[in-house]
Amino acid sequence: MKLTGAQILIKTLIEQGVTDVFGYPGGQVINIYDALYQYKDEINHVLTAHEQGAAHAADGYSRATGKVGVCIATSGPGATNLVTGIATAMLDSIPMVAITGNVPCSLIGKDSFQEIDITGITLPITKHNFFVNKIEDLADTIREAFSIAKSGRPGPVLVDIPKDVQVGSFEYEPQPIAEKLPLPKVGESLIEQAAKLVNEAERPYIYIGGGAAGLGMGNDVVALAEKIDAVIGCSFMGLSAVPQESERFLGMQGMHGHYASSVAQDEADLILAVGVRFSDRATGNVAKFAKRSKIVQLDPDCAEINKNVRVDLGLVGDVYDSFTRIAAKCKKKSSPEWISRVRQLKADELAFEEEIAQADKSPLTPKQVFEIINAEKPAGTIITTDVGQHQMWTAQYVTFDRPRRFVSSGGLGTMGFGLGAAMGAYVATKDPTILITGDGSFGMNLNELATAVTYKIPVVIVLMNNGVLGMVRQWQTLFFGKRYSNTVLERKTDFVALAKAFGADAYLAETPVDFRKAFKAAMGAGKPVVIDVRIDKDEMVLPMLPPGGAISDIITKV
Repeated sequence: MKLTGAQILIKTLIEQGVTDVFGYPGGQVINIYDALYQYKDEINHVLTAHEQGAAHAADGYSRATGKVGVCIATSGPGATNLVTGIATAMLDSIPMVAITGNVPCSLIGKDSFQEIDITGITLPITKHNFFVNKIEDLADTIREAFSIAKSGRPGPVLVDIPKDVQVGSFEYEPQPIAEKLPLPKVGESLIEQAAKLVNEAERPYIYIGGGAAGLGMGNDVVALAEKIDAVIGCSFMGLSAVPQESERFLGMQGMHGHYASSVAQDEADLILAVGVRFSDRATGNVAKFAKRSKIVQLDPDCAEINKNVRVDLGLVGDVYDSFTRIAAKCKKKSSPEWISRVRQLKADELAFEEEIAQADKSPLTPKQVFEIINAEKPAGTIITTDVGQHQMWTAQYVTFDRPRRFVSSGGLGTMGFGLGAAMGAYVATKDPTILITGDGSFGMNLNELATAVTYKIPVVIVLMNNGVLGMVRQWQTLFFGKRYSNTVLERKTDFVALAKAFGADAYLAETPVDFRKAFKAAMGAGKPVVIDVRIDKDEMVLPMLPPGGAISDIITKV
């Protein structure tokens, strides 16, 4: 059948299984939006308040489901407003397709109104991008974009479509959903070498990241840990991958990780690293990282092997296949001394936490807030965050009952990510969704409250309000002589009144009783709710590995 380019685009999205897109119209995508109107019974469009919100929503949609998220923006400022969201997806390996309009091909390079070289701008922050200058290439380009986005190490792909390509006509022939490109299987000799190292280990530690989380490997990881008497730790991006009730799971390690998890990793003699990239926040001083351990790294991307940390054995290819084949060759064993040592580390961690709790005389502490959230949230709740202290408290305290329940910006650390991502996650799953944010982060993109209210997206926003940029202020306290340069906000914003002005419900919470009452009401409200939670500006995220420090430098109290 003959269709316009805009119609071909939307039909191809539908063909590829897309049911929801996020975006904002403009001059160079009017034809695309007209096609969206024509096919509105087959594809749902969510109009965000800003293109950055659309990108974060597509990202959150993907993180919560594993599907490819889709966002749409017009040329010029519309396209550039997507950039932060695209970079966020790139740093965390999230499959996303961003579609932008552009001026007609005849006007490219002439500084036309709202013309921008968005493929040039996004080249470093996309897995691949396309400029479609012929309508006959459009459908296949969209299909290839989806295949690239979800294959191998996932990531964002941008497709820029000039106006004349949208307006022109061409034959459209439907095709099957584009499949992931197969990853190579690791050779048997490398599998045997990896299994040998695991079998020889007396203090094994399985370290999982976003790659393992994306593959849904949690139960497989627990099964291997039980077989070889190992413990499990994760990077920030690996949270929610492993069932929380597993006694072998020590939680997140690294700069603000759990004490037991970080120290156990340092004392291990074998680290089996699965889909994790050893970022600087996870390793601290790489020259001193895990010096007593052999490291076996499984990753689909050869660029990650030996990039940040030298490993003893790198296996590049299908991570799930490699892991299961290694596990099959591992011998069942017990390591009582190792497990005893880990139990002691966990006891030490509890003692540190209790000491901090007893010293904290604040009317409402972060730990109390999260204890209430854990007790009251329904099963399957998605927790999204912005970036800062509240994000690290979430990583430390929240319990997750299934995979893909944690949605947060790891690699780029994007303040303002959370509300858009929460909306995308809810649109994708219809599961209860909570955003944990801070007053600094929330101020970045709070305009998306308008979107949440308009579309009746019942996200519960727990706003940890301390009146400061808490994480930077913590660094200033610990490492910069308490010189609080531009981290005390001194804003007069009344978040309760502001939320109500948007059409949301809102509560103020200054005590645990206040918060429990407000949170229970919010979870049953069926609409967006903001809870302004007042915490002390001097609350800190501990433990903390100083930047560039080693485990021996870990800070457990101030």
